[in-house]
Amino acid sequence: MTVFLGLGIAGIVLLVLSLLLDGVLEGLFDGAGVLDGLFDGLLSLPVIAGFVSMLGFGGAIVLGTTGLGAGPATVVGAGAGTGAAWVTWKVTRALMRDQTARTPRGDDLVGSAGAVVTAIPADGYGEVLLRLAGQPVKFAARSSVAVARGTEVWVDAALSPTSVAVRPVER
Repeated sequence: MTVFLGLGIAGIVLLVLSLLLDGVLEGLFDGAGVLDGLFDGLLSLPVIAGFVSMLGFGGAIVLGTTGLGAGPATVVGAGAGTGAAWVTWKVTRALMRDQTARTPRGDDLVGSAGAVVTAIPADGYGEVLLRLAGQPVKFAARSSVAVARGTEVWVDAALSPTSVAVRPVER
């Protein structure tokens, strides 16, 4: 029973280390080409930790609650470990493939209104605060005429991914 509990605790320690060091332990073998891309993450540290901990704890539970010996406890623990490894593999793959929304670009803002937060000199750059999908976004802005701070402006064109051409709103 001590061996099974030791395996369970070792698996938990390995999992905590893999979470704290976030890929450092896995990166130790990157330069050597050892296990590169083998099984698409099946041999990642969290998957191995899940297997080892469930092998240990599953075996300890079977050994402590039944009259079965170490052999059947190992088989049951290996089955529980395989299940835990599979779930860990699926969850980590889903989390790794999760994508965030792309960063807004100047092209996304053409035709939108905003306000000048840093005055724009004639043919110079300042800053404007625009709204994109309800969220405030600050961009560098250029105008052919001087525009004072607080003036409402329209975005005419994107000059670059992070800057826009604006004109004051006429009322």
